[in-house]
Amino acid sequence: MATAISNSLPFMTSLHHDRHNRTSTIKMTNIRPYPAPRAPVLPILATVTKPDPQTAAEQGSSSNLPIRRIPGDHGLPIIGPIKDRLAYFYDQGRDEFLKSKIQKYRSTVFRANMPPGPFIADDPKVIMLLDGNSFPVLFDVSKVEKRDVFTGTYMPSTELTGGYRTLSYLDQSEPAHAKLKQIMFFLLKSTRHRVIPEFRSSYSEMFSALEAELASKGKSDLNAANDQAAFNFLARAWYGTDPASTQLGLDGPKIISKWVVFQLSPILTLGLPKLLEELTLHSFRLPPSLIKKDYNRIYNFFYESSIPILDEAARIGISRDETCHNLIFTTCFNSFGGMKILFPNLIKQIGRAGPRLHAALAQEIRSAVKTNGVTMKAMETMELTTSVVYEALRIEPPVPLQFGRAKKDMIIESHDAAFQVKEGEMLFGYQPFATRDPRIFERGEEFVPERFIGEEGTRLLRHVLWSNGPETESPTTENKQCAGKDFVVLVARLLVVELFLRYDSFDIDVKKSPLGAAVTVTSLKRAKLPFE
Repeated sequence: MATAISNSLPFMTSLHHDRHNRTSTIKMTNIRPYPAPRAPVLPILATVTKPDPQTAAEQGSSSNLPIRRIPGDHGLPIIGPIKDRLAYFYDQGRDEFLKSKIQKYRSTVFRANMPPGPFIADDPKVIMLLDGNSFPVLFDVSKVEKRDVFTGTYMPSTELTGGYRTLSYLDQSEPAHAKLKQIMFFLLKSTRHRVIPEFRSSYSEMFSALEAELASKGKSDLNAANDQAAFNFLARAWYGTDPASTQLGLDGPKIISKWVVFQLSPILTLGLPKLLEELTLHSFRLPPSLIKKDYNRIYNFFYESSIPILDEAARIGISRDETCHNLIFTTCFNSFGGMKILFPNLIKQIGRAGPRLHAALAQEIRSAVKTNGVTMKAMETMELTTSVVYEALRIEPPVPLQFGRAKKDMIIESHDAAFQVKEGEMLFGYQPFATRDPRIFERGEEFVPERFIGEEGTRLLRHVLWSNGPETESPTTENKQCAGKDFVVLVARLLVVELFLRYDSFDIDVKKSPLGAAVTVTSLKRAKLPFE
């Protein structure tokens, strides 16, 4: 879930801007003992700040790092931001754009412009934090303000959320924050008994649908099937309602996807011609009125299905209307959006890891389930399964972009230098550069399934940051960490469990999409024996 998931979007969107989509086919054959031999990988070039004595300031810092002037500039008004936007989306793509700036300034902390810029964002200027040492300041609510920065340098119209600023856009100091987050904790706690059975039911339906499509067409679309399964699961588990039996029918995922585009179009590329995207998505907001009728269908479904939660909200002083719009945002934008991105990415990583990992996961999962069933107790014994989930969250965090505004003058430190930041300046962090930092993670660019097993693996969990905070910390009403942090890890583990209870191996094709990976299943090898 996302925060509600509070400010990480647990699940905002993983936005991929590489226009050169490549397809990779993974064949799962010739199983050999796991783990596979480790191959050396090259880290991202120049992701570590190197101090420049000529630009060092007079002051020192508590860690005795040299203080540098923050390098970089924003260019001419209007022209500079548009130039950076074109490079970010099209000419280089996001990752290459950021890497090129790191190399140019010899620093992982620098000034630049972030999309969308003109004519949607009044001020695109940010200080970029692109290493694992500087990035975590974005979680420190004593130093950064989170008011209206969930999507960055612009905020979508509140007409898309019933006229309310939802929880993800609230700073933790605002009075409504604690009450709304308390409601999200209530939602999670009061429905926890339904999570495992409803997940198994919804995703059993998904795998059956994939098998049927595979039999008739020779391939099946994982993303579309996952979208329907994710929404069905969330509605059944949290609200006790099957959408198919209501006026909403099977339309939920399609409506939500359109609604999300209306909010995120300024920072998305959808594969349309460059000029068309620039003149529409990136320069002007899409009119909320175009989605209002569909949104009202979603609202009616949630209002009718969430009476116990609305009652609890009214008891602590939040209106039913405001609560309902927040439940929609938490469930549809944060949680459904997170599963829409995380689950295909997780399947992609497991597929690319190879048949040895398949065999090891199947053995671990089936052994645990044979003894304890599909229960929390069983999953707590699945070390490799849990490590695989954490590794997927590390290497491709579902919410890659984080923002915060400095509450006061302060010093921010990279690995090798310190930088003076002034009150009111906007800070931006690209999480994959922090969670792949070669100064923290050996072979950080590589998916290592067993990375988080053992004492060293446990120590590294504090650098897993997908939940808008370290994995070793917990969400509270006083911070902005994802309220559904543990829920997300649970359902991701459940996906892997269901996959390997049902199949020995699988083949997939993978392409990039505007939101994560587009995964096509090309074969599913059923398990030979029942394991429950």
